[in-house]
Amino acid sequence: MTAYIVRRILYAIPILVLVNLLTFALFFVVNTPEDMARMQLGAKRVTPEAIEKWKIEHGYDRPLLWNAKAEGLEKATRTIFFEKSVKLFTLSFGASEADKRDIGNEIKTRMWPSLALAIPVFLVGLAVNITFALFLAFFRATYLDYSGVVLCVAMMSVSTLFYIIGGQYLVSKLWHLVPISGYDEGLDAAKFLVLPVVIGIISSFGSGGRFYRTLFVEEMGKDYVRTARAKGLAETTVLFRHVLKNAMIPILTGVVVVIPTLFLGSLIAESFFGIPGLGSYTIDAIQAQDFAVVRAMVFLGSVLYIIGLVLTDISYTLVDPRVRFG
Repeated sequence: MTAYIVRRILYAIPILVLVNLLTFALFFVVNTPEDMARMQLGAKRVTPEAIEKWKIEHGYDRPLLWNAKAEGLEKATRTIFFEKSVKLFTLSFGASEADKRDIGNEIKTRMWPSLALAIPVFLVGLAVNITFALFLAFFRATYLDYSGVVLCVAMMSVSTLFYIIGGQYLVSKLWHLVPISGYDEGLDAAKFLVLPVVIGIISSFGSGGRFYRTLFVEEMGKDYVRTARAKGLAETTVLFRHVLKNAMIPILTGVVVVIPTLFLGSLIAESFFGIPGLGSYTIDAIQAQDFAVVRAMVFLGSVLYIIGLVLTDISYTLVDPRVRFG
């Protein structure tokens, strides 16, 4: 297992390098350093002197990939690519181009509001979806099952924005039960998180319930389930002891891989509810054309996703002893 994990980590390095190169290339295909300077300075007519000053302050006055005038190691290190992209591998994110704040400190500060929102949505949503799916599987091919599937499809067809805007209007504006947006520290944050957590659970209910129901119904049609029934086991025993256990591997595939990315928060929910997490941080950076923050968040998201894939493989061995990685 240790050798397998080491190999997976080594395989991840070229993937991260490729993601880094593509992200870097896309930035400079879309915008030159001069374009970035004009967007950040925000004036319609920016003087060449102001543009050059901005480039020097933000490290865009250097060559992109190779410094022909330098010698030795300095050829590679005195470039925009090294300063803006290669240093990400040491988790040195640099400073924001919009407000010059340290990106690393911002990530450390903002990940807690993101986790405060994402973890309850993830855990409660997972429990609700699996419970509802087991209920539908237990009453499969009945009106309860058909009605549940129709409900799931209907909820899948509704945009998340509808749930957010509708929830804010109904719960906050009309009923005045919770604040419409904002955030606070400590236990006072609960009143700001209740509505986005509930909406997050509701918005994932349709797709999650239907997905897990499909898994359970598929398992219930297999030979080992028919054998268990033939032995006289109760339907609930078959469902919870056999079906649920054997469905855990596909469930883990979609669940464990998501866990590391919970740090990144929810882009839409955090923006609409004014939660100062990493999701809203990324959206604000995109709107402000702050490429330093966007680069850092893309890289961090790639790292966390790869970690999730490794954790998924490890979790397989815990659920099914037959799975072995050499």
